Amino acid sequence: MRAGPVASVLAFMGYHIDSPREAGSTRRDVLSVAAVLLAGGAFTVAGPAPHAAAETDGGCGIGYDGEFEEALAEADEAVPENRALAPEGPRGKFTLPIRRRFRVSARYGIRGNWLAGHHTGIDLAVPTGTPVHAVGGGTVVLAAWSGAYGKAVTVRLRDGHYAVYAHLSRISVRRGSRVGTGDRIGRSGATGRATGPHLHLEIRARRGYGSDVNPVRYLARRGARLL
Repeated sequence: MRAGPVASVLAFMGYHIDSPREAGSTRRDVLSVAAVLLAGGAFTVAGPAPHAAAETDGGCGIGYDGEFEEALAEADEAVPENRALAPEGPRGKFTLPIRRRFRVSARYGIRGNWLAGHHTGIDLAVPTGTPVHAVGGGTVVLAAWSGAYGKAVTVRLRDGHYAVYAHLSRISVRRGSRVGTGDRIGRSGATGRATGPHLHLEIRARRGYGSDVNPVRYLARRGARLL
């Protein structure tokens, strides 16, 4: 199958769904992606394709958000790695982000009109105000309004991955703070580009857009079964 313009640009930038590289983390990378896509008339910032949107009720239309990616890169570089955090073992040290019954309103990887070509996280539909917990310990690198992600918390995990908790109604942690597995980081909501109250959980192998991994598999391999 011939790659579309979005996939071609991601490949050019070095991104791959199955084996992500260190994603673009500087202003230059952010502007490069936008410039290449604009030149080809293929720049799409947000919103799933109609068939993907039909699957979501309490889901999101998160796409590439340059302002968020730039803010995340700057914040990550400003918050030093916390060496007081001992590495966690491969199993038994992670937990689920939601501790009540939820419904999956958008699966990871569904195809759509996102810059990555697929949904980069998993959407868990829950009522507004549901407590959201850290799936693993780490350092908060960004806890603020995050464009299409709404009120969001991004945690640099001990293993080098990044967990993004999006569309929160309330944030309970501060940038630079340490969080342990299971700590409450906020409450669910529908802020940003959302069709209803839910948690968008995104796990990235690196901090930048395009390095996402399957959150269900990631957690399962660490002893926390989301589904």
